[in-house]
Amino acid sequence: RYAVDRHWEIPHFEKMLYDNGPLLALYAEAFLATGDETFKDAANETADWLLADMRGSDGGFYSSRDADSEGVEGKFYVWTPNEVRDALDEESFPPFAALFGLDQPANFEGAWHLRVVKDRKEVASAHGVTEERLDEIVSAAKKTLLELRSKRVAPGLDVKQLTSWNALAIRGLAIAGRALERDDLNDAAVDAAHFLRENLLRDGRLLATCKNGDARLAAYLDDHAFLIDALLETLQSRWDTELLTFATQLADILLEHFEDESAGGFFFTADDHEKLIYRNKPFADEALPSGNGIAALALQRLGFLLGEPRYLDAAERTLKAARSAMQDYPHGHASLLDALEEALDHPETVIIRGAADEVVRWRESASRLYAPRRLVFAIPDTVDDLPAGMADKKARNGETLAYRCVGTHCEEPVSSFEALAASLAESSD
Repeated sequence: RYAVDRHWEIPHFEKMLYDNGPLLALYAEAFLATGDETFKDAANETADWLLADMRGSDGGFYSSRDADSEGVEGKFYVWTPNEVRDALDEESFPPFAALFGLDQPANFEGAWHLRVVKDRKEVASAHGVTEERLDEIVSAAKKTLLELRSKRVAPGLDVKQLTSWNALAIRGLAIAGRALERDDLNDAAVDAAHFLRENLLRDGRLLATCKNGDARLAAYLDDHAFLIDALLETLQSRWDTELLTFATQLADILLEHFEDESAGGFFFTADDHEKLIYRNKPFADEALPSGNGIAALALQRLGFLLGEPRYLDAAERTLKAARSAMQDYPHGHASLLDALEEALDHPETVIIRGAADEVVRWRESASRLYAPRRLVFAIPDTVDDLPAGMADKKARNGETLAYRCVGTHCEEPVSSFEALAASLAESSD
C-alpha cells in the first residue's frame, strides 16, 4: 500500500486491489507513451499477480492480502542470504545478491527485503557476464524463489469482492491487455465485468459487495462511476453489446438516483439509500479518484459515443458544481480536471466496422499509439443490435470502414487502414 521509510525500500506489506488496478493501467500507459521496457515489465508482473493471486474462480477479484503471516509482518516476503544461496546455483547467487542487496546489512528486522541496490550494467560487469545473461539469471532466480516462497504460510486473503475495486481492476486489465497485446488480460476484464453484471445487479439496481456468492448492500457513487469507466475501456478491448447496455443502465441509475438536479454533481449515496445525518457530495480525490470526477469523465465519453445529450448535460452540471473546488485546490481534484479537459477539448472516438478479424487488426494497430483521449471500438459487422447513436456506422459492401468522431462531430468514414493511420497520427500531434 505504501512505503514506511524515506528511501522507498520497505513497504507496508498489505496488498490492495484498489492500488494495483490503477497502477496496472498507469504502467501500461507509461509504456505506450515512452517505450520504456521497465514500465512494460512492471505492468506484466502486476497483471500476472492479479490473475494468479487475486482472482476468484467466478471471475471476480478479491479485495486484499494481509501484511502479516504467522503473526509476523512481512514474514512471507523477506529472505536471508543463506536461504537464497541454498536455492540458487553457484553462478547465479553472486550477481543476484549484488543486484538485490543480499551482500549488504539486513534492512527489515534482521531479514532482507529484496530491492535493487545497484545498476544492472555495473553488476553484470563486476561479475563477468553480459547484461542479457544477467537478465536470464535474474529471471530464472525469481522463478525459483517464487516456487520456494509458495511453500510458506501465505498472508490472509480478504475474499470480499467490492464493485468499485473490481471496476478499477477491470479498467487496468483492459488498458494493459491492449498495450501489452495480451488476450488473457482482455479475457479477465470481460469475465470480471460479466461477473459484476450477473451477480451484483439485482432488480435493476447495483450492489456494492459480494462474498462467497452473497451480494448485498446498496451501491454507492464510486461503484457506478468507476464501473461505467471500466466498461468503456473493456468495450475497446473486446466488443460486447451486453456490456454497453450495462453501462447505460448504470448511467441512467446515476442520473435518476444520485444526481443533485438543482446544484449539479452526484451525491455519494442514492436518493433511496438509508437516511444518513449528512448526504455528502464528494469532489476531491483521496485514496481513490473522485466519484464525481470519474462520473463526469465517463458520462461525457458515453454521451459522445451514443450521441446522448442527457449524459453530456449531467457531466457539464457536475463540472460547474465543482468549479470553485477546482480553482481553489486544483492539486486535489485531478479527476475533475481530466473531465474538464475533455469537456473543453472533446475526446476522439473511432468506430471500426467490418469482418471480425479485420476490425481487430485495425484496432490493435491503432492501440499502439499513446492517445489517452482517444477511444477505439472494433465492432464486427455481424453485430446488429447497436443503439441508435451507433447503428448508422456500418460496414458497406464488404469493406471495413472506420468512423472518426471528435465530440459529436463525425468525419466521412475511411476504407483503408493507411488512411485511418494518417488521420490518427495527425490528431496525435
